[in-house]
Parts: sequence; structure tokens; C-alpha cells
Amino acid sequence: MIKIFYTIIAFVALSLTGCANLDIEPDGRVNYQAIFGKYRLTVNYLNTCRKYLIDPGLTYNNTFLASFCDEAQDASDNEGTLKDWYDGFGSAASFPLTAETDFWTHYYNGIYYCNNFLSLINDPEVATYDYEPLEKTGWIAEITVLRAYYHLQLLKRYGRIPIMDHVYDIPHDFSKDKRESIEACVDFIIGSCDEALASDEGNESIGFRWDVSASERKTVLSRAFAWAVKSQAALFAASPLFYEDGSKYTWDYVATICKEALDQCLAHGYALYNTVPAATAALSPYDYYFMTVYGTWDKETIFESSAEAKVWQYAGMPTTTGASKAGSCPTQELVDAYETKDGVPVLNLAKPYLDDAHTQPNYNTANTLYNKNNPYLNRDPRFYSTVYYNGCNRYLTESTTKVNTYVGADCGISNDVTVRRYTRTGYYLRKFNNPASSSVSGTDGYMPVFRLAELYLNFAEAAGESVGADTPVSSTVAGSAAMTAREAVNAVRARVGMPGLPTGLDKTTFIQRYRNERRVELAFEEHRFFDVRRWKILSETDSAVSGMKITKNGANYTYERISFPRQTGADRYLLFPLEQSEVNKMTQATGVDWQNPGW
Repeated sequence: MIKIFYTIIAFVALSLTGCANLDIEPDGRVNYQAIFGKYRLTVNYLNTCRKYLIDPGLTYNNTFLASFCDEAQDASDNEGTLKDWYDGFGSAASFPLTAETDFWTHYYNGIYYCNNFLSLINDPEVATYDYEPLEKTGWIAEITVLRAYYHLQLLKRYGRIPIMDHVYDIPHDFSKDKRESIEACVDFIIGSCDEALASDEGNESIGFRWDVSASERKTVLSRAFAWAVKSQAALFAASPLFYEDGSKYTWDYVATICKEALDQCLAHGYALYNTVPAATAALSPYDYYFMTVYGTWDKETIFESSAEAKVWQYAGMPTTTGASKAGSCPTQELVDAYETKDGVPVLNLAKPYLDDAHTQPNYNTANTLYNKNNPYLNRDPRFYSTVYYNGCNRYLTESTTKVNTYVGADCGISNDVTVRRYTRTGYYLRKFNNPASSSVSGTDGYMPVFRLAELYLNFAEAAGESVGADTPVSSTVAGSAAMTAREAVNAVRARVGMPGLPTGLDKTTFIQRYRNERRVELAFEEHRFFDVRRWKILSETDSAVSGMKITKNGANYTYERISFPRQTGADRYLLFPLEQSEVNKMTQATGVDWQNPGW
């Protein structure tokens, strides 16, 4: 925290006097009264708090986080950050995933601004502008939730963290700082959200509202955002990596939190996007949802990225105009996760592969639709919306242009590590991508930060782990109905026309089916990276990934699974390391080693 604190002080003095265009004389002092005495400058400071919301997606040197888990093998696997990651060259002094953004510093800087805003907006000697009371209350609620969200992002990456609920004084006694328990951290996160939710609901334009416009949902936090934070924070607290003996965050308790979050959103008009698009527009409602352009309104999105995904450019095919690299190429593991359309898993979920390299699939003997010689036939509709595979149509408006990924084809698989425009795995990413997108017209979709489907799945996991698949769980939300974990999963599956999970599944089998469902529904949305860690299955999933090398022989194809070994399946990769220089300072100040295990 020492580096964070002094970085903040220096940054504030600089940015709020001469570099932020806030109409303040550059006299070396922070004139907060000048800021909070004017409406426009107060809003600018509010936006400074918001700017630490990192857009999900292409933030790791224009690569999806999926490339750092078992969802994708990146075509830039011989370069920089990706090569270091796959080769296991990470250390506390040089960690690949923080080479571009030091998340520890980044989020604590954001927390500082939030604390400062909350302190100053309530100081009558500083905040002298005559604010509309409802708008001011809404700002306070929103920034309180934003501070909670920043703490959640730190917890997901680093585990136990210091809670920063006020602005540090100068000088500050760092010897009293400590990394709090997970329970204390989540208590603070959830408590902050509850504090905000206790405020007035606002109206159609100001206050802490349920309804925000399509453009606002990329910047303005709603009440649904607060419930989503509560749901995700509680889920992490109960998960194997984070659960602490004796903690109140048992699966039973978390199921009630997640159910209430889901019910609150449903009661206020949120719903899974289910509009059937024209055949020339998209394959399904799920497909269309992820390629919608800026300004489109739907009832599923709670908060989303403010930047176009640009799959066409950074995870595109060599035949796409303007594509710079193939980027995050979906793995065979992800492809194997998609069931056949009758709702039967392709692999035995208890042990999907018979070898560590994942080249020997353990097929599910109950599946009668899957054909190893025609593996992309009769699959879950979400497969076709997420992956470009050999032989699929490139465009929806005509069927003559095919995506050919076999060896030697125009989009063929390549094992030349110096060429990054061709797929490593035999697949390209389709999700978020408008097939017509290129450098001429980039109209890809936007990645959700929170959407209603996640809340259904969060509840399903907690309820399934607590009472099993078929026992109803209720909440206190007026008018809400009790729901089972299986029903929550089936609601998500029904949107794409997949059969529901059967009744009577034992807890172990249900959790296997649930985890597979979560993987499929939330593919490439930055959940899988954290899921395999919080479930503590990293050694099973990330020690190797695989692809499909296809060879064309006349009219026939030969399918060969190929493996990509990795060095990032070790337990030390469950959490990010703290920067070693920061650890050394805090260890000296507190007498406690702050570093995470293995680093």
C-alpha cells in the first residue's frame, strides 16, 4: 500500500491542477472547493472515479483474457506476454498479466478517487454548489457501489486485500495495514451495495436508478449493477479457493443472496434477450445479442464495455479485410464442451480426457448424435454463434463463402509460430463478431460486464452446491417464485432451444453439468479464467490445451487432435502475485509477508 498511497498523492496533485482541464490554476495545490463548487467540475471528478472501470475483452495487448485460460490458444503465442505466460516465465517482479496494467495500483487508485469523492461531496465547506438532492444522493450511491466493485476486482485477482474505506491521512501509519479475511472483504463489498440500495430509487433521469439508457449502461451504474456485484462477490466467497472455515458465506447463505439478486432484477424488468432475428441478421437470439451495435437497448444487459470488441481486427481471419492477427483461437476443449442438440454431453464430464495432453477424448457413451467424422453437426446452437469452424458459412446472406481451416486452405491451421494471422487450433472466434465487420465497417458487439444470464447461473451454482438440483429456494422479494438450481440452468438453455437438464441428477452430476453450462453460456466473457481458479481445478484445465488439425483428402477430412503444453496450471497461478517491491515494503512495515503462495 505504500507505493499506492504516494502514487495517488502525486497523481492527484498533478492531474487536478494542470492536466485535467478542470479550470483550476496550476499552483501546485488541489483546490477541491473550486471543483465541488461548480456542477460541471463535480461531474468531471465523478467521471474520474468511473474511468478505472477497465473495459473487459481486448485489454491484454489487444488479446482476450480467454487466451490465458483453456478457452483459447493465442496465435501470438511466440510473442511477448503470451509466450511468457505459456512458458511459465511469470514472477512477482515480472508477471505477464500485469505487464500492461498493474491491477493492484490501478484499482486502488480508483478506490482513492471514490473515497475522496464521497468525503468531499458531503463536506459543506467544500461542496458549496446547490446540487439537486436526488442527483447528489444518486452520485453517492453509485460511487459507493463503484468502490465496492473495485474491491471485488482486486479480491478476484489477489485474494485477501486491505479494505480502503476512507482517504489516508499524511503521514499514514502503514504498520497497521493488513490484508483482511475474505469474509471481511465480502462483507464490505456487499455492505456497500446495501448502503447504496437503501437510497432513493430516483426517477427516469437522475438518482440511483433501475433504468438507464442504452448509452448510459456503459458508464452509469444502476441498481441492477449493485445486485450483480453482491451476487458475484458472494459466489466467490463460497468457492473452494476463497472459502474460509467458519465463514458465514456457506453455499446455503450465498444461494439466498444470489436468489434475491436474480429476483430483484426480474422484478424490475430484466429478462434474457429472446427476440428472434431475421435469418440474414443472426443465427439466433443469443447470436444477435452479442453482435448488437452501440446504442441498442435490451433487457438482459446490466453493464457493458464501452468499446467495440473488434474481433474482426484482433481475432480475425486472414480473409477479413484489416485483420491484424488471429488472436484468441478457441480451443478444442471449448468446442468439446458444446453438447449435441439433444442435450447430451459429447464427453464424459467426470473425466473428459484420458491423457494429460487432451488428445485422447473420453467420449460419453450415452451420446448417440455425435459423429467423430463429422464433429460439427447437430451441436448446441451456441457453438455456431461462438466458433468459426471448418466448412461453416462465412456470411449469413449467402452460403458459397466458406471458412476453410484445413491444412493449406485460405484460413488453414498453421504451426508456424512466426505467423500470427492463421489459427493455431483450427478455429476462429465468432462471438461478438458481426460477419460483415472489417476495416471498412467495424460493427462488432460489446462485451457485457454483467448480464442477467450470469445471475441465473450464479444462483444455480450456489443452490446446487447447497441443496442439490431439485430443491426450491425462495427469496424475500415480493411476488417472486421459488426456483430450483435446475430450473435456473434450464431458463438459460431454453433461450437457445436446448433441452432442459433432467430431474433427479445427484449433486455431483448436476455440478458437472452446471459447470459445463456456465462454460458454454459465458464463453469468452472473462468468467472462465476466474472460474477454473475459484473452483481450484486449474491443474486439470490449464496444463495443456488442444486444437484440431484437419487434412483434406479429396472430398473427405481427417481429424487429428494436437496439443499445446503450458506451464501455468500450477497452483501458484490460482492468484496473482503482488509486485515484489510492494511486498518488501509492506513486510518491513507490518512484519507480515504479504506475498501470495508460490510467489
